[in-house]
Amino acid sequence: QVQLVESGGGLVQAGGSLRLSCVASGSIFRINDMAWYRQVPGKQRELVATITSGSLTNYADAVKGRFTISRDNDKNTVYLQMNSLKPDDTAVYYCNADVRLRPTTNVSYRYWGQGTQVTVSS
Repeated sequence: QVQLVESGGGLVQAGGSLRLSCVASGSIFRINDMAWYRQVPGKQRELVATITSGSLTNYADAVKGRFTISRDNDKNTVYLQMNSLKPDDTAVYYCNADVRLRPTTNVSYRYWGQGTQVTVSS
């Protein structure tokens, strides 16, 4: 199986920065897309940013210009650098990865981390 473990969340004042990390481990042949999502109580989980295996990126409009997603394929790790944080960015942030388990098939599976809390105070 595959495990995703996020870290780097915490409490920060508005205008501050945080860097989230997510490490994938387990029976991994190759990781395709990786992504960060976030969720606040009572709302649906929303996509924040995605990155392909070739490091092509895409961002939600709400975070463009403030957040940067990156990855280290050798370490099976994805990062989210969050700058100019706003109270509206307060949420639990989840890592997601599309993983191929075996070289003999193109079938892949999506896995989620357990989430890390980010709280931005005004």
